[in-house]
Amino acid sequence: MEQLPESVDRDILEHRTIAAIATIRETLGCTVHQAIDVFAERYEGLRRDRPDDFVLSRDEYGRRFSS
Repeated sequence: MEQLPESVDRDILEHRTIAAIATIRETLGCTVHQAIDVFAERYEGLRRDRPDDFVLSRDEYGRRFSS
């Protein structure tokens, strides 16, 4: 997979889901569904490797909507 910009990680950590998915789509030239899959993989990797960098808990992250 092509390297994603650092802004994707920042957007994921700060719960800017739509911005992260949009950047993934632009960078990889993929569909929304593919971008969501990439987002989910990156999210899980960040949760594993940088759990203290998230502004929301895992439960809060799934319940809130953000652009």
